[in-house]
Amino acid sequence: MSPIRVIVIDDSAFMRKMITDILESDSRIQVLATARNGVEGLKKIKMLSPDVVTLDVEMPIMDGITALSHIMAEHPIPVVMLSSLTKEGATNTLQAITNGAVDFITKPSGSISLDIATIKEEIITKVIAASQVDVATKTGEQQQESPKLVASKQKHAATIVLVGASTGGPRALQRFLLDIPSDFTDPILIVQHMPAGFTKSLAERLNQLSELHVKEARHGEIIKERTVYIAPGNFHMKIRKVGTVHAIELTQEDERSGHRPAVDVLFESAALLTRVNKIAVILTGMGSDGSKGIKELKKRDADTIVLAESEESAIINGMPKAAVKTNAVNYIIHLHQMGEMIHALTKRVGGM
Repeated sequence: MSPIRVIVIDDSAFMRKMITDILESDSRIQVLATARNGVEGLKKIKMLSPDVVTLDVEMPIMDGITALSHIMAEHPIPVVMLSSLTKEGATNTLQAITNGAVDFITKPSGSISLDIATIKEEIITKVIAASQVDVATKTGEQQQESPKLVASKQKHAATIVLVGASTGGPRALQRFLLDIPSDFTDPILIVQHMPAGFTKSLAERLNQLSELHVKEARHGEIIKERTVYIAPGNFHMKIRKVGTVHAIELTQEDERSGHRPAVDVLFESAALLTRVNKIAVILTGMGSDGSKGIKELKKRDADTIVLAESEESAIINGMPKAAVKTNAVNYIIHLHQMGEMIHALTKRVGGM
């Protein structure tokens, strides 16, 4: 099997050396070349045709965001961004993910992270996962037929939509929310695997684009109509009943499957709710988070409707595939159909 051929683009000589050493410590990866900025990187990409590029966000001469736009337009290949944990870094990284980058890695201590080796496994795992993505196919706009609906059994007055996503999620969530019509009223709760700080930037970005109100969830707040709640990084998000209403509960319980927030935690908390319709959605991502929660939702309420993103549109098909394997998924839906499908299902069952 041929090694995954990578080009590392970073303005720091130390970071280029460290990332190269980390990647080449895995026999499945070969670093073809390194570059100091976007201009130099684009030349080497054109010359060497790598399988994956790691791309620093902040660089002189040509930064990572600009370089990414050239890569996607001229040589569409999987790109993993490297970013600092600053608010500006988070905003730029989310823009990069929306513009076609497959994933991102946060440098643990700034643009020159002497402790970069502490995230060695994350770097290797994300580069290998990126190599499996067909960027040209996954990022293209595709016309899809309207989803075929069957009559829903759900009949409660209140409905809640639960969404889980990981790698590729920010772009998928943007598409999903933009496709939901403006008359949609039911609350949506989202767990997106992301570090603290990035989820707030994600909520702000999606709020600017969507007609729904999108916000980072706060502990104890009452869940309202026409509102999308995103679990903050490093906190699990649960739903609990408070009298006649539902409220957000944030906890720092142990990670689940290496994640906090975890989709399973949200889904399992929703499984305990009564007299409410539940629609669970699994979008793109690595791993199997959400699958245990789906089984718990179905076990406690057989009328729960579960949707999984189809392999045709998922950037990484791990989480949707694991969901389908539970035999609890009602619909496997292309991302471009998901918003319309959710709207149609909630129309059938009634709003809050």
